[in-house]
Amino acid sequence: MSEDLKKIREQIDHLDQQIQLLLNQRAACAKQVADAKLADIEADEHVVFYRPEREASVLRKVMTRNEGPISNEEMARLFREIMSACLALEQPMKIAFLGPEGTFTQAAALKHFGHSVKTIPFSTIDEVFREVDAETCHYGVVPVENSTEGVISHTLDMLIESPLKICGEVTLRIHHYLMGQQQSLEQIKKIYSHQQSLAQCREWLDNSLPGIVRIAVNSNAEAARLASIETGAVAIASNAAAEIYQLNLLAEKIEDKPDNTTRFIILGKQEVESSGSASEQLNDSSFDKTSIMVTSANKSGALFDLLKPISESGLSMTRIESRPSKSGLWQYLFFIDIDGHSSEPAVAEALKKIKMQSSLLKILGSYPKAVL
Repeated sequence: MSEDLKKIREQIDHLDQQIQLLLNQRAACAKQVADAKLADIEADEHVVFYRPEREASVLRKVMTRNEGPISNEEMARLFREIMSACLALEQPMKIAFLGPEGTFTQAAALKHFGHSVKTIPFSTIDEVFREVDAETCHYGVVPVENSTEGVISHTLDMLIESPLKICGEVTLRIHHYLMGQQQSLEQIKKIYSHQQSLAQCREWLDNSLPGIVRIAVNSNAEAARLASIETGAVAIASNAAAEIYQLNLLAEKIEDKPDNTTRFIILGKQEVESSGSASEQLNDSSFDKTSIMVTSANKSGALFDLLKPISESGLSMTRIESRPSKSGLWQYLFFIDIDGHSSEPAVAEALKKIKMQSSLLKILGSYPKAVL
């Protein structure tokens, strides 16, 4: 070993000791925060251990001050895990997700909360909502829209009646893998996957496996489980599911669109504060997002009247979706995302005007935009 290499390794060892020392000092501070919050609980004050706006603000600062060579995204991921470990010292969190093990929703939950939480799978979106509402889990993660196939209707329907709030969001690049017990495509008799995944891989399946029956199931992980026990069956799922169910990867990244991305929302009971002060704003865009549900009378120009206050307030509408209302024929609910937090004057004024134009306005949540 050269002397130069030996010196570099000694320097790395010294830096590792410093990093470890600083991590434990940070963890000690987290325990002090926990003690202070526990004292508030004894004083009958409502205490929230997890603060989505605080974590989003910290991660943005991490990326702003990063000088490389580690990329901003990788640096933020490292800090996410540090915060996850420290939060676990304050309050170990249970996160409900649309299961079973190995789904993209579980991957989204771990990306957002870090690996120091306990993720608990549930078989339906309804169950995730119920478990969070019953407080058997602290938060829930469910998919809400895909860049290729659009919205997840079931999630929107649950938001209509649920008292839960959207506390955050996370986006995940989706790569689909074909997997099974087989060694080649010629042995395939049937294909299991979630209906969304089958749709996202339609062109590849038409070209590579024409005529093979496709069967929709509740989740990709369930598809992988079935492929692990049925002869001639394969699944479209994540590579994590292949590892869990010990399946061979027969084809990789078979999604039709290379930028295929799914957005997930974080469900909880708390109101989330703004994640950025005015002094932090480096441009005209907000760090936060507000999601609302509105209804209007079935008359000419009704939708225009609902959206006009958003434009007049100088705000950006980033999404609008419609769902049939159960209250009457040809009546619709509109799900709208607006840039900005509901506490910001411009957003508050727009919401006030929208309420005057609508028969119902429900604020689904104001929360930080996805950082990673």
